Amino acid sequence: MADESNRTAFLELQGRMIDISAKLKQVQNQLRGKEGEKKRAFLTLEELRQVSDDTNTYKSIGERKFVLEPKSFLMNELQGKLQDSETAIASLTTSRDYLEKQRAEVETNLRELLSQDPGLARQIMSMTVM
Repeated sequence: MADESNRTAFLELQGRMIDISAKLKQVQNQLRGKEGEKKRAFLTLEELRQVSDDTNTYKSIGERKFVLEPKSFLMNELQGKLQDSETAIASLTTSRDYLEKQRAEVETNLRELLSQDPGLARQIMSMTVM
């Protein structure tokens, strides 16, 4: 009876670990994307600051299309992108930290379960991965 309940608990913890790991990977990918977006906006802003105000600036809309825009409009848009990226990065960092704590908690629970039931640990170690 205890063996079956430990096996069920292990399978539940294993499922949670897989779910948390997938969510964590997704958040990390989103975080990398937002950091890249932030960096591009920052670098473009730095370059635009060096250009005189009467210079023609073009905004990319798609792969091969550009629209003539005033420098001030482009700078405001990039400032907004920069702020949005920073907000998203802060939110994603909080999510990442939460998921990492959850993963550590599940790992601890798995270790405790396996140390309490050496038979289950031996059974898991004898399984072959295909």
